[in-house]
Amino acid sequence: MTQHCGVVAVIGAPNAGKSTLVNALVGQKVAITSAKAQTTRARLLGIALENETQIILADTPGIFEPRRRLDRAMVSAAWEGTTAADAVVLVVDPVKQRRHELEPLIEGLRDRPERKLLVLNKVDASAKEPLLALAQDLTGKANFDEVFFVSALTGDGVPELKTSLAGLMPEGPWHYPEDQVSDASERLLACEITREQLYRQLHDELPYDSAVRPESYQTRPDGSLEIHQQIVIGRDSQKPIVLGKRGARIKAIGEAARAELAELLGVKVHLFLHVKVEENWAESREIYEEIGLDWVR
Repeated sequence: MTQHCGVVAVIGAPNAGKSTLVNALVGQKVAITSAKAQTTRARLLGIALENETQIILADTPGIFEPRRRLDRAMVSAAWEGTTAADAVVLVVDPVKQRRHELEPLIEGLRDRPERKLLVLNKVDASAKEPLLALAQDLTGKANFDEVFFVSALTGDGVPELKTSLAGLMPEGPWHYPEDQVSDASERLLACEITREQLYRQLHDELPYDSAVRPESYQTRPDGSLEIHQQIVIGRDSQKPIVLGKRGARIKAIGEAARAELAELLGVKVHLFLHVKVEENWAESREIYEEIGLDWVR
């Protein structure tokens, strides 16, 4: 049978469920998710297979009005993710909608030549009539080729979307080996998983402008992995929040991240975390490179 392979850019406003959808299409976790908006920073690629077709999914950061350098780098990475795409999927949360961020996105998509698919996510939490009205409204504005109603969380509608995407991919050899699910290096993925735990365990106590840097990543003689990471925060006052009472919080973050990494990588993991205060880290070119973002002026 002939192989097909292509790129699908997954875009949307922050917190529309893009990463959850990419994970559902791939069939396993490749992107971190959190209830906090703007969790995804770099343009991570997930790789899904459907029979003889390889679908390369660019999970982009949410597109929003950028205020700082970090914001500009994230938005730049998102639009960059659409430039070489064979299809663009716009993911919309019909409950929150975020119209102020959604409308400019639709405007930006209107005249693009790629096949455009509209995915209304979180349908398990939405009433049917408003969903259909929203679909009609948005389709009229950007001329979408198809509309899908899915729940990335429960998996409803995801197989149909995947089959449709596979049908849009051009003929050509696969870009990645059959067993590869992401282009993110294990070092970067390990940092992302620690960052996800930071968000999950600290909720609103810690602003999302924290970063996790890889320090070392090596295999021990017994085959287990030893990973050292640095949690970078912007202010001294945030340090006790991350550490917790007698170090209990950072220990819990480390334990949860270690358990998930061990399951994901299939080996025993030794994870060592420490906190560093770097007031202007969001202006550091070096940190941008380490977390997979381009330096944007």
